[in-house]
Amino acid sequence: MARIDFIQSLHSSTRRNYVQRVVEHDKAECAEVARRFDRDYWDGERRFGYGGYRYDGRWRPVAERIAAHYGLKAGDRLLDIGCGKGFLLYEFTQVVPGIEVAGIDVSEYGIANAKEEIRPFLQVGDCRSLPYPEGSFDAVISLGTFHNLPIEGVFQALSEMQRVGRGDRKYFMVESFRDEREKANLLYWQLTCLSFHSPESWAWIADGAGYTGDHGFIFFD
Repeated sequence: MARIDFIQSLHSSTRRNYVQRVVEHDKAECAEVARRFDRDYWDGERRFGYGGYRYDGRWRPVAERIAAHYGLKAGDRLLDIGCGKGFLLYEFTQVVPGIEVAGIDVSEYGIANAKEEIRPFLQVGDCRSLPYPEGSFDAVISLGTFHNLPIEGVFQALSEMQRVGRGDRKYFMVESFRDEREKANLLYWQLTCLSFHSPESWAWIADGAGYTGDHGFIFFD
């Protein structure tokens, strides 16, 4: 299981005032709203989540890096767990013409408001119990989803990810921390996290779940 960074540069391109998110609004109330993963989370006020999550092409370089690393090609079947509005999956269809994509997300709003071209390939569902047969996909990815689960749910989701993918072309990315400053920033900024772990602990969890793919992190430095 290798640690690979596909996304930190994209994450770091946005400046964040970590403390402001704590003092400007009732953080607990905002987190309760955010965890509904409905319109407020995606397209409502910034204090509840994205503050308007619209397609802008930012995911193209990420799709290019992942596709190149795993040698994705026409005819491959790719699953995105926690696909949201499907922007990353859309980019895969542009980067790898002929690839077959599927996405699943817990948010009914996210799926209903997904990018039109990709919406037919998405469905609402729970990553802890994926509605696909064993070995259904040539590659499986999950970016920014598993940290939203309690620890027992993380084990379940990683086990399911392992089950539905063929081989080791699997990759998950979660929020993490390398020191006390990054941990504090993560606690200040996050709205939906239930699992807070260091990279070493995430690797231990993945190993315990029988996961054999790769992993990566974003850090709030």
